[in-house]
Amino acid sequence: MDHDAPSSLHTTPLHPLHVAAGARMVPFAGWDMPVQYAAGIVQEHLHTRAHAGLFDVSHMGQIDVSGTGAAAWLESLTTADLVGLADGRQTYTLMPNTAGGLIDDLMIQRLGDFFHVVCNASRRAAVLAQFNAHPPGADCTWTVREDRALLALQGPDAQAVLQPYGDLPGMRFLDVRTFPQDLRVSRSGYTGEDGFEISLPAVAAPAFATRLLEHPHVRWIGLGARDTLRLEAGMCLYGNDIDERTTPVAASLGWAVAPARRAGSGRAGGFPGAAAILGEFVTPPSRMRVGLLPEGRAPQRAGSTVTDADGRELGIVTSGNHSPSLGRPIAMASIERAAKAAGTALFIESRGQRVPAALTALPFVPHRYTR
Repeated sequence: MDHDAPSSLHTTPLHPLHVAAGARMVPFAGWDMPVQYAAGIVQEHLHTRAHAGLFDVSHMGQIDVSGTGAAAWLESLTTADLVGLADGRQTYTLMPNTAGGLIDDLMIQRLGDFFHVVCNASRRAAVLAQFNAHPPGADCTWTVREDRALLALQGPDAQAVLQPYGDLPGMRFLDVRTFPQDLRVSRSGYTGEDGFEISLPAVAAPAFATRLLEHPHVRWIGLGARDTLRLEAGMCLYGNDIDERTTPVAASLGWAVAPARRAGSGRAGGFPGAAAILGEFVTPPSRMRVGLLPEGRAPQRAGSTVTDADGRELGIVTSGNHSPSLGRPIAMASIERAAKAAGTALFIESRGQRVPAALTALPFVPHRYTR
């Protein structure tokens, strides 16, 4: 497949490998990215659940923050407990704005006074703007790592594939310097499966990816299957399920506000929007994120209206697709909290029809992380 990325799009260091593998490339957050390969989205999805899928996530932002003041500075911008985060560990956290809405969701990893921050590609400019608007003191510096690539290896066979490069306990972050230069390996994932994220020098990424793909259980996986996997895992996609108007509690992400940053602790608040966010633990917002199982075979897409039996609008579908693992449509929606509490019958307005949809617990497919 011949493919030249439009000059307006960025390309990752692995772009030639995707083209050589026959990927269908699409614009995504300003990058030319693989949406699927020859096997197709469903087969890529099922392969990740059964074996190991390799994802190029080099479009995501990587930022190094270091210095004795790094933990306190990052805490001033996020809902994490970074002062208490153990060496070699990582955490999922939220970067709120002054109203309590979400600028982005982040992964932050710690090695002593060094922190590695990973942000969404579509939110990189917003995250950097927040950093620039709240500059650290002399005891902390930060650098955007344009020189590094990022891979994710997800699935039940991922640990066996990476065994030669180090055996990681759950949710760990380590430097491994065996091949071919410095690797930064963390263990978490966006799919619900056990998996690893590997940050490495951009110049070394093609050779390393090629080495991983030599394993019979590893295949390239594109953005299409990445989306169906994360939806089955009940995870938010920025721009769909969360945005700058969505608060953590409304997004059912209150757990990402660390206990050390909540009311009653010695370090409560201290981040933008803290009063609004902590107040919602006392008085919950009127809407909440829920899982839905629509009837029928047709996927219910983001933007569809959720109503009661009388057609009164209760909310909106934020993510929806066909679940390859379950063989049925699934969706997440933001709906009135009172409707959920009352057990109101829910319907999705779709193509002129009203489709019944049952509430269900998240995730749709059980997580299989190693922690």
